[in-house]
Amino acid sequence: MEAKQHVNKIAVIGLGLIGASVSAAYKQTIPQGTVYGVDIEARSCEVALEKGWVDWAGSPESPEFREFILDGCELAIIATPASAAKGYLQMLDEWGYTGVITDTASTKARICEDARQVLERPELFIPGHPMAGSEVNGIDGARPDLFEGAHWILCPDQNTPPELYTRLHELLVEMKARVVTLPREDHDRAVAVVSHVPHIVASSLVELASRHADDQQSLFRLAAGGFKDSTRIAAGSPELWCGISFDNKKEIKAGLEEIREIIGQFQEALEQEDRRRMFDLLEEAAVTRRSLPARWVPSTDNLVEVRIPMENRKGVVAEATTIASQVGCNIQSIEIDHITADSAVLSMILTDEGDIGKLSMQLIMGGFAVSLAPLSAKEYAHVD
Repeated sequence: MEAKQHVNKIAVIGLGLIGASVSAAYKQTIPQGTVYGVDIEARSCEVALEKGWVDWAGSPESPEFREFILDGCELAIIATPASAAKGYLQMLDEWGYTGVITDTASTKARICEDARQVLERPELFIPGHPMAGSEVNGIDGARPDLFEGAHWILCPDQNTPPELYTRLHELLVEMKARVVTLPREDHDRAVAVVSHVPHIVASSLVELASRHADDQQSLFRLAAGGFKDSTRIAAGSPELWCGISFDNKKEIKAGLEEIREIIGQFQEALEQEDRRRMFDLLEEAAVTRRSLPARWVPSTDNLVEVRIPMENRKGVVAEATTIASQVGCNIQSIEIDHITADSAVLSMILTDEGDIGKLSMQLIMGGFAVSLAPLSAKEYAHVD
């Protein structure tokens, strides 16, 4: 197996919490790589330079930025709100950029439509979304380990070139993120349930406590442990979360309606003095919650290689990686061995989480031939 080729030249557009953390993680992972950071705030550029997270930095209008993009830049990461991304997509397209483009926005419907409209080659755009954050906003909250162990969603489609997807996937794994593949049309619904609605619920809990606190705020002195843990995310940027809420309005509204129904079940149990119903509701949630850590913490000593002969056709990598994500499998590495002009073998190295049997069954049902073999971490170490 050949050693992986690093992505050696990247541009990060937007040096806030996520963009600066991406730059920092990249420089920590690939010290010899070069990064050009872009931000409309001069201070963000200065801080990133001082910390060594970027090699050069400047405003979007800087001629040096355009020169960097056209001089072998392999990956452009747009780390801005979705509402600001279109202008940068248009800028890259007008310059004739032919490298990979990805983003870090929390919603995908808007930015995917912008990419489709603006880019001459929309297949170069691979939507992305790191599921990581901090209650400290902007570059002051950035750190190189922000993505370690965090899920990073990628949304390839039938037009995504397999080689571009695998290179981006490998870079994110090198940065210690755990890549999850989702269809673009499913992304906004999924993150509404696990991220956007919980943020609004956390903010609602803080508002509830605030309404009942006296002038000395004595109630908040009692709000330790569970309350602090469940409301930590409410400290995030109101400007950012207001934008996310309206970008994903449809899915968040549906999620809030569903959570209203669920809370109503607890309320009804109390009103009807139904202790059995209350117990069942609490038990169901407790059992599900307790199962999550064991299911999501993989052993890096037990790896499985899945090899899938495939035709050279559109969307085949997106299909296979999406199936792996849907059954909970974490892809540690992915590569394509080309056999002929029309055929290749997709190789995925998986950790021991997820349902490997279900993965095999669903791949076969999807028309793929599959072979699986155990692989120890020691055997795989040469890929690092």
